Amino acid sequence: MRALEVYRDGILAGILTEENRQHYVFKYNENYFNDASKPAISLTLPKTQKQYSSEFLFPFFFNMLSEGVNRKLQCTQLRIDEEDNFGLLAATAQCDTIGAVTVNPIVSK
Repeated sequence: MRALEVYRDGILAGILTEENRQHYVFKYNENYFNDASKPAISLTLPKTQKQYSSEFLFPFFFNMLSEGVNRKLQCTQLRIDEEDNFGLLAATAQCDTIGAVTVNPIVSK
């Protein structure tokens, strides 16, 4: 299991978890959810207290990844399997993303 903290404009918005390569979960952070001034991170993941679950990486997060030659180059340089979308997201979406959303890996102790 791997997990990422999801930030919107530098504020913790929720947690994205990869249970395995066929099961992903996203849940909004309680403080973020309770703040009415904070918008949803995407139209496809509206603010709710429920946990979102998917058999594949949510399209919103998948679309943050590079494609084509750039993806191949990133995977080669970072030594990440080209099929490991979650690993690539964790390695490349910590800063300088298009839009307000970034992620940070949660390091287990």
